[in-house]
Amino acid sequence: MNFIKRFGVLIIINLLIMVTINIVLNILGVRPYLNSKGLNYESLAVFCLVWGMGGAFISLLLSKFMAKMMMGVEIIDENTRDPEALWLIQTVHRLARFANLPKMPDIGIYDSSEMNAFATGPSKSNSLVAVSTGLFRQMSRDEIEGVLSHEIAHISNGDMVTMTLVQGMVNAFGMFLSRVISHVLSSQVEEKNRHIVRWIATMILDIIFNILGMFVVAYVSRLREYRADAGGAQIGGKEKMIRALERLQKEMAPVPNEQSPIATMQISNRKGGLFDLLRTHPQLEDRIAKLRAS
Repeated sequence: MNFIKRFGVLIIINLLIMVTINIVLNILGVRPYLNSKGLNYESLAVFCLVWGMGGAFISLLLSKFMAKMMMGVEIIDENTRDPEALWLIQTVHRLARFANLPKMPDIGIYDSSEMNAFATGPSKSNSLVAVSTGLFRQMSRDEIEGVLSHEIAHISNGDMVTMTLVQGMVNAFGMFLSRVISHVLSSQVEEKNRHIVRWIATMILDIIFNILGMFVVAYVSRLREYRADAGGAQIGGKEKMIRALERLQKEMAPVPNEQSPIATMQISNRKGGLFDLLRTHPQLEDRIAKLRAS
């Protein structure tokens, strides 16, 4: 039942995104980019930019809501009397103050045996830090503090916005190229077949550029992870960060799907060939070595 509910929410949100973007295009007065004279590159550029960036930023604005719905994150009441939950709140607040965040993030917990945590939200003033029950129960407090420092560093560095900009630009650039190339290809066939050739070519090229874009997004994500490790070391202490990563390296099972919707929230330690280029996180041993050398 929960799966059906979450799947339904995902469909509704995607429909709302499509409606919102179409409204924005109408407000901007963007005309069809294909007419009797050929491609209108200016209209095409605006069309692709609005669709590419619009979808990414709407997803960012809804990221906290989506995390709660898709992962079952429950926000911890600040007035809780549970000593463990109270320690978690106090620790996140202390780290957030050290990082000079303008507003304390919401703090949540979700049911998962995997040792994991993530930060999300549209801005430094509207963020969420969530930890799994597996992490909370299996790690020591120093190790948890190292993980929390890393997530606070993500918020302080503005990584959610940065990755949204990267994803949006990759989306827009891929859409633009696929439509230009499909137009060129369709112009090489008889007029009666141009529509179907253009449609098929656009669909195939969209898929190809989306796959290629994954490499770009994953590369930038890995760079941001290194930066968040360095920031976490400054916020919570270098040794706590290292101990947290070493514990994850020792205990964590491989994540089965690196390119899942929450891939950038997770920590994976899988090795091998092409997967290394698609990883959203660097290898844990590389992160540990980089911290030790800093």
